[in-house]
Amino acid sequence: MANTELLEALNMLEAEKNISKQSILEAISNSLLIATKNHYGKADNVTVSIDPDTCEYHVIADKTVVETVEEPIEEISLEDAREIDGGIKLGDVIKIELQSKDFGRIATSSAKNVITQKIREEERKVILDEYQAKAHTVVTGIVQRFIGRNISIDLGKTDAILNENEQIRGEHYRQTDRIKVYILEVKDTVKGPRIRVSRTHPELVRKLFEEEVQEVRDGIVEIKAIAREAGNRTKIAVWSNDENVDPVGACVGMNGTRVNAVVSELGNEKIDITIWDDNPAIMIENALSPAKVISVMADMEEHTAKVVVPDYQLSLAIGKEGQNARLAAKLTGYKIDIKSETQAQEAGDFYTYEDEYYDDDEYYDDEYYDEDEAAYGDQAADEMTESVE
Repeated sequence: MANTELLEALNMLEAEKNISKQSILEAISNSLLIATKNHYGKADNVTVSIDPDTCEYHVIADKTVVETVEEPIEEISLEDAREIDGGIKLGDVIKIELQSKDFGRIATSSAKNVITQKIREEERKVILDEYQAKAHTVVTGIVQRFIGRNISIDLGKTDAILNENEQIRGEHYRQTDRIKVYILEVKDTVKGPRIRVSRTHPELVRKLFEEEVQEVRDGIVEIKAIAREAGNRTKIAVWSNDENVDPVGACVGMNGTRVNAVVSELGNEKIDITIWDDNPAIMIENALSPAKVISVMADMEEHTAKVVVPDYQLSLAIGKEGQNARLAAKLTGYKIDIKSETQAQEAGDFYTYEDEYYDDDEYYDDEYYDEDEAAYGDQAADEMTESVE
């Protein structure tokens, strides 16, 4: 006879929680064996069969025909056996179906516990597999509660922890706020999946651009390098695999819509977008934007570079508290020594820069930069670099 209620329950678990019906049927089979052992003391000769289509189940014991029964779970009297099969004789083995309703209350309770535990384990496994597949991606969560200075983020099926050192400095969170986070790590623990997320990781910027920029998502435009000081400023270097696609323009979008969406998600963090170049000297020059550069000499073996900038551009090249130079160094992977034109001439070690350093001024327009504000003016960005706040 089909067990309609059990079948419906299993189908619901499979549909709503993605828990395999087969795994629960295996748990039910094991629970019936455990119940049999708890009731009779042993179950080595017992098998359980369950029809996955109807959930009809049978508990069968292989019993030996004897004159006097000493072990009821393993033996059956000749008289009782012949009521089932008139041709049976002593020493034969006959299959007898056990009735689970005959199991005691304790045995039944144990069986229920086995099934419940299996459902919990499967539920944890499903969630673990789902979020392990999402590791190193961006997801949207809801600020749920504060645990000291850490924050519990509701991801829907489970919670994640946003530690204090992964929070953007100066960013304030309130309960029910929806925020995007980068999944750093997913671990399996006895209490279920443990997920750590971040708002400061450089890859968060990459993934946000992938969401906003079709060309990045399709691989036409690549984000080759990222240097980030979360909450303050980020520099990214981009490259196009299609000569007809401007990588900077693609990332900025019409009227800045694409980059502004990323900036807004990051709490108005400033983002500089520059062209990637395999030539380290050109790359370093691009990375130091918005400062103008007179020349760059890069040592590819030592990963060091000497840069000369106009006297009035030195503070802009270095940036507030050295931030522009620091981010340029992170973006390029080079240790950068920046000197003004006057300092270079006085130091002597830069004395040959007019002849030997990389120098190309064709991209610059003196009216483009506002020296007092160290920010972009109204003129369109030069084709090598674009910065957006």
